[in-house]
Amino acid sequence: MALRNIRVEGDPILRKRCREVEAVDDRLSILISDMIETMYDADGVGLAAPQVGILKRVVVIDVGEGPVIMINPEILETSGSQTGQEGCLSVPGKFGIVTRPMYVKAKAYDLDMNEIIVEGEELMARAICHEIAHLDGDLYIDHVEGELMDAVAD
Repeated sequence: MALRNIRVEGDPILRKRCREVEAVDDRLSILISDMIETMYDADGVGLAAPQVGILKRVVVIDVGEGPVIMINPEILETSGSQTGQEGCLSVPGKFGIVTRPMYVKAKAYDLDMNEIIVEGEELMARAICHEIAHLDGDLYIDHVEGELMDAVAD
C-alpha cells in the first residue's frame, strides 16, 4: 500500500466524469487499498478515485465504522434533509454549509463485483452524496450556501 497524492481544486481531473469499472483486477485492488490508506492519513471520511487522479467510479468511506468500498455506486433513494458544515480533502483548509439528504440508499459493487446496498443517515448520507458527486466532476463548493470559510487548525 502507498499514499497517493490528493488532487486539489483547480486540477481539471476533478471536473471530469469517471468511467465505469468493468472488473476488479490487481491494479484496482491496489488503488482501493491506497485510497483507504490515503484517506486515513489525511484524516478524511471519504475519498473518490478522481481525487487521486484516477477516472474510475470508485469511492471509499469511513465514518468511524470501518471502511466501505463502493464500486460503480448509484444513489437509489434519498429522504429528509440536513444542512451543515462540509469540507473536502481536495479543498484543503476550507469548509462550507451544504444541504444534503438525511438518509441515502445506494447500490454499488464490492471487491468481488457482488452488488451491495449501502444505507446511511446523517454523516454517512452526507459522505455518500459527496463522494458519488466527485465521480461526475461535481464538488461540494458548487453547492455551498453562502461563502467558503477557513477551517481553524486543531
